[in-house]
Amino acid sequence: MDDLQGRVAVVTGGGSGIGRASALALARAGARPVIADIDAERASAVEHEARNLGVEAAGIRCDVTSDDDFEVLRRETLARFGRVDIVMNNASIIPIGRPETLPMDAWQRCIDVNLLSIVRSLRVLLPLLIEQGSGHVVNTASTAGLMAYAYERLPYSATKSAVVGLSEALALYTRPLGVGVTCLCPGPVATNITEQFAVHDDVPINSPAGLEVLDPAIVGDLVVDAVRADTFLLLTHPQVHEMLVARAEDPESFLAARLAEVARP
Repeated sequence: MDDLQGRVAVVTGGGSGIGRASALALARAGARPVIADIDAERASAVEHEARNLGVEAAGIRCDVTSDDDFEVLRRETLARFGRVDIVMNNASIIPIGRPETLPMDAWQRCIDVNLLSIVRSLRVLLPLLIEQGSGHVVNTASTAGLMAYAYERLPYSATKSAVVGLSEALALYTRPLGVGVTCLCPGPVATNITEQFAVHDDVPINSPAGLEVLDPAIVGDLVVDAVRADTFLLLTHPQVHEMLVARAEDPESFLAARLAEVARP
């Protein structure tokens, strides 16, 4: 999708962090962003930021765990803009705790927000892209979905791994139909994701070692480049590719190195 001018881009979790940065980067590229967020005030604020960049935009409240909210999102987007070209599924939460103490409802909500929200989005919005024979889907996974660097966020790691697998299989289906797929796997990014931490016991918070914390704006620009180039796997940190190669070559040594890095209570 070389030319983003006038394209309509729906971004869930678009009110802050990577979602906001991506919506604004798309706006700077000439796209018209639809900022979907559970926080209506944040969605509205990003809408105004996008409009100040000279493009049409819309902020719509959307709870990604609600089938009905996705139907409303589709209906309002089509009513305002008449089409959808780009869908970025970006909403996430992170339950924190030991595997044996994390409550079942924390697992269920994480699966609902991080994984099933993408299923809802695809059911409602993907048919529009397939029907027009063009478009692009961006699914936000994580470095945690590619390799383990922590034990205190198992539901997050599990759901992000599932997003990677879902995205790759989706690309097999949609690319021949003219719809590209990008799986965004960010490393550390300075976002407000800690607001979405649900801490269930006293346990250290681990981060991937040796990776710089990036400004979200950098990631937003990378997303735009990936949509233009139809890039499948989007890594924000080149070192992650090297780490994945090392794991593939010697999984036991890779795990041993991670064990030495992980903070223990």
